[in-house]
Amino acid sequence: MAMKRVAASALRAFTSSGDSTSSLVTRHLHASPGSKKIVGVFYDAKEYAAKNPNFLGCTENALGIRQWLESQGHQYIVTSDKEGPYCELEKHIPDLHVLITTPFHPAYVTAERIKKAKNLQLLLTAGIGSDHVDLKAAADAGLTVAEVTGSNVVSVAEDELMRILILVRNFVPGHHQVITGDWNVAGIAYRAYDLEGKTVGTVGAGRIGRLLLQRLKPFNCNLLYHDRLKMDPELENQIGAKFEEDLDKMLPKCDIIVINMPLTEKTRGMFNKDRIAKLKKGVLIVNNARAAIMDTQAVVDGCSSGQIGGYSGDVWNPQPAPKDHPWRYMPNQAMTPHISGTTIDAQIRYAAGVKDMLDRYFKGEDFPPQHYIVKDGELASQYR
Repeated sequence: MAMKRVAASALRAFTSSGDSTSSLVTRHLHASPGSKKIVGVFYDAKEYAAKNPNFLGCTENALGIRQWLESQGHQYIVTSDKEGPYCELEKHIPDLHVLITTPFHPAYVTAERIKKAKNLQLLLTAGIGSDHVDLKAAADAGLTVAEVTGSNVVSVAEDELMRILILVRNFVPGHHQVITGDWNVAGIAYRAYDLEGKTVGTVGAGRIGRLLLQRLKPFNCNLLYHDRLKMDPELENQIGAKFEEDLDKMLPKCDIIVINMPLTEKTRGMFNKDRIAKLKKGVLIVNNARAAIMDTQAVVDGCSSGQIGGYSGDVWNPQPAPKDHPWRYMPNQAMTPHISGTTIDAQIRYAAGVKDMLDRYFKGEDFPPQHYIVKDGELASQYR
């Protein structure tokens, strides 16, 4: 079985490297039958928890797996309290075996927390995007990091399309007029456009990027994409998108730029002041990927000067965003809390995915390969 192979590998590492790998051995050998302590970190729903039986991604409903876990003798602790040395999560760090968190209310798993978590074996992301984990520290510690790949790609792609239309049509100021009792058509129309004929470029064309391009095709846009890998020619032809190998040559061509790449050390801060200055004046930017891909102040300055004609997304740095976060107050923004990937349909999918992986973990079985972010000390290719 997979678990036996892992244990044997860990023992070999121990005998060849001495005490320095003892924590790695302990973590692997603990992945055996028996009661486990599982901690889930989710957002609080409060009065909304009872309004929909499929609202699974909150603390109150806890992915719908409590009864299943406890019937097998496991301990399941759920909290939204994740920050600071005296938070609820910190109390459970020393003896938890599995930590489940989400990108929407991320528990930041630092190297320090990993060092304290002597029993920790498995880090699961209920959703997509595991950059809230120090992946190098997790790999060095012999942990497994996995996420429910594919669980919310449709949700995010649909949300991106919505945001493109909101920015292009200058929707938010018009809606605000209705709320405030105003009526000023000129104040909206002077910067409202059609999507047809515009050049849209996605930076990253993985699962979400491809779905977005497919959904944009009926709008008769000029579609471009930049990615590490070129699409299959048949799919590329069906979508009608053109591959751009050089990112800095693609970006100035775009009326609309959509960010669809993971946050890594290579992508962190890549949209800085200099790169934004080279974009088409008045460019619209949609970012549902990760906020730290953007230089926070450079985005504020770009929106204020008009270099960025509109910015929309649901990702912030940090999350939850503090009340004084400058993106809350910059002009021409259409920001929301991190909601794009946590629709009810997505919650059903990622709750089922977490349950499946936990079941495999208890049985010592491998996960579907695409779910691994860290396995056997190796990071998935998109995070390297």
